Amino acid sequence: MSLDSLRAQFAPTPGYLDAATNGLPTRGTLDAMAAALREWQAGEATPARYDESVAAARSAFARIVGAPAGDVAIGAQTATLMGVVAASLPSGAEVLTVDGDFTSVTYPFLARPDLRVRGVPLTALADEVRPGTAAIAFSLVQSKDGAIADADAVTAAARAAGALTVADLTQAAGWLPVDAERFDATVTSAYKWLCAPRGVAFLTVGATARERLRPLNASWYAGADVWASVYGHDMRLADDARRFDVSPAWLCWVGAVPALEAFADELAGADPDAVRRHDARLADGLRAGLGVEPTGSAIVAIPDPSGDAAARLAAAGLRTAGRGGRARLAFHIWNDDEDVAAALAALH
Repeated sequence: MSLDSLRAQFAPTPGYLDAATNGLPTRGTLDAMAAALREWQAGEATPARYDESVAAARSAFARIVGAPAGDVAIGAQTATLMGVVAASLPSGAEVLTVDGDFTSVTYPFLARPDLRVRGVPLTALADEVRPGTAAIAFSLVQSKDGAIADADAVTAAARAAGALTVADLTQAAGWLPVDAERFDATVTSAYKWLCAPRGVAFLTVGATARERLRPLNASWYAGADVWASVYGHDMRLADDARRFDVSPAWLCWVGAVPALEAFADELAGADPDAVRRHDARLADGLRAGLGVEPTGSAIVAIPDPSGDAAARLAAAGLRTAGRGGRARLAFHIWNDDEDVAAALAALH
């Protein structure tokens, strides 16, 4: 799949600059979910068919983030999966987080009063790792302003301290090439830049994290043999990351497969950087027009404490978001130079 063919998966949607809030469905997602609804109505839907969708989605996501499928668990929301990590830390453990990070990353740790949670500026994250730091939990790309963490520095500091690295890839996977194996664990909600239905999320766990994390939400779907795990006390969980699986909301996963496979073909193909170049070029084009230095992020955050900028963008028919006293614009695969020009005209 080429970049043009990936773009062709989306219906033209001029002025939609809000992938950081909610992605748009691919044509394949619409078709798959419509067909699944008809099968359900006709009484032809079966759990076994839905399981095929879960397996296909797991495999496609593994390709996107460069992890073995056996290291990928499924879930529904970021906070639930981050909570597995938080619940597995020993009492008194120090967790390093980022000031102003999305609360699905910070709250699961803060909800445990017996943990010592420190918040530091993103730019100081690696420098603040110290002996005794047990875990570093952070978003690779910040939701409110698109700032990108220095993953090399953070992982190097974590290795030196023996700390777990837990990266939220929700605002990264889909436009920024990511390698989940660099981190001990990652969590990703796929309904933004990966354009899956909401309710599709993933946890990746390497060998080190798998030994240290508790399968907090263990259920029949986490069993070594799913359909032999529906009753009783003889718990035999999967040996791989499936032991952390949460029972799936079926229709969401049917819709996720075409989107994830489309992005996997592009991001794991001959030019895995093509989506980033496309998205960042548009975002940096807007920054240039506003007299702001380029950052290489697909997210542009404009100071807007009064909401005036957001109002002008909305009046021009542009869909954006307001986050943390900023107007946030997010450029993705369906956007083009006309969207940049329209945003600049509204803001000027």
